[in-house]
Amino acid sequence: MYLEEAILHLSKDARLSAVLRNTRIAPLEPSGNVYYELLNSIVSQQLSTRAANTIFSRFCALFPDNYPMPVPLISMQTEQLRAVGLSNQKAAYLKNVAAFALDNNFDNMSWNSMSDEDIQKLLIQIKGVGKWTTEMVLIFTLGRPDIFPIDDFGIQQAMIKLCGLTSTGKNLHNDMLQHSEEWRPYRSTASRLLWRWKDQPNP
Repeated sequence: MYLEEAILHLSKDARLSAVLRNTRIAPLEPSGNVYYELLNSIVSQQLSTRAANTIFSRFCALFPDNYPMPVPLISMQTEQLRAVGLSNQKAAYLKNVAAFALDNNFDNMSWNSMSDEDIQKLLIQIKGVGKWTTEMVLIFTLGRPDIFPIDDFGIQQAMIKLCGLTSTGKNLHNDMLQHSEEWRPYRSTASRLLWRWKDQPNP
């Protein structure tokens, strides 16, 4: 999408320029399927990537065409959902997403016409969906360019290392925001770079 333009802008920052010398990310291909990605995100909470993928695959296999349409999901017995590795709480959260998607007509929702803030205000009404989940949807599902998930532990770790931050709590948030200001309007790309850089050997 806008990756080359974003990289050019971010490389003006000396710290990110150093990150870019040995860190590469691929262009995003956002699906735009907010409903499906919300389900995936809930299943993935507090699990390793491998475990989450296994459980989500088993979950999807419960439905025709491997797609958890809202109506059959809502009517499915909790025991069936638990049988594929979901907790009672996650089963309830998945049904919450399905009911909310139906009530708000997600199939015909004009996501592209909505602001980042309006999407977050809408989705956070769903019990089981928090601020972090809405930020992941904005970045990876809708391809919004300027999302900075300040509460993400990985981003915090990367920012502490990259910028030498020693603050904590609210002061850490303020310092992170200050350092990220010059990354606008491409903070989503900056975040993806930081995640990738943090996980590399000897970043």
